[in-house]
Amino acid sequence: MRIMRSKELPKELRDRIVARHRSGQGYKRISAALKVPKSTVASIILKWKKFGTTRTLPRPGCPAKLSNRGRRALVRGVKKNPKITVAELQRCSREMGESSTKSTITAALHQSGLYGRVARRKPSPQCKTYESPA
Repeated sequence: MRIMRSKELPKELRDRIVARHRSGQGYKRISAALKVPKSTVASIILKWKKFGTTRTLPRPGCPAKLSNRGRRALVRGVKKNPKITVAELQRCSREMGESSTKSTITAALHQSGLYGRVARRKPSPQCKTYESPA
């Protein structure tokens, strides 16, 4: 399950929070005046004290190998032909100009809710090994 985060506050609002803090107002009063949770006010002021800025800082992590466009193309390919192999998808993505490994493609499909499943083997209707006692 993925936890949804709320959107960032606008820079003007964050600057207003810091300005009120500098003028001597407390967290509770700032929170009530600007209708922002007290914990948010506290975290914005803490960030300002630590980094000296309220702007959004770069986040850690490796950039995504596949673009959103490439991911959508993979999903489209799988929905068009469910029996396509990951190797064939890899070839298609390379032709599009987004070369990536099989594990990257598999992970992208998993994020889109598509998984490799093998259909369960069922006896054919002609094969009657079991007769019902009726």
